[in-house]
Amino acid sequence: MKYMLIWRATDEAVAGLANVDFMQMLETVGKYNEEMIRAGVLLAAEGLADAAEGVVVDYSSETPVVTDGPYGETKELFGGFYIINVASQEEAVEWAKRSPISGAGFKTEIRRVTTIDEFPQDNEWIQKERAWREATGQL
Repeated sequence: MKYMLIWRATDEAVAGLANVDFMQMLETVGKYNEEMIRAGVLLAAEGLADAAEGVVVDYSSETPVVTDGPYGETKELFGGFYIINVASQEEAVEWAKRSPISGAGFKTEIRRVTTIDEFPQDNEWIQKERAWREATGQL
């Protein structure tokens, strides 16, 4: 099963990272990534640019409204993610517990990634997506 490990942090926790040597951070996270690669569970891992560089599309009015980041009243920002392929949620939790980005103000949310096989296979749109996935080597 695929799970997404979503790194979240408070503004204060992110500010605290400014005091961490960037090369040391790369090494620490790199060792964690290498451990997952050796275990054969890592499918993807990405960090995200600063929220101030992003935008939000708000659909609460008839015409969607686009505003610049950061994202309003959020207390925690989504800073990066891993996609792992493991046997269970418990195994995903064990990988999250090993995260080198930890401490006060940091959290990892774990969400199972649904697969195309979980949707009605006789649906026209699911069939089109399955054909696209097969054509692009994603199945």
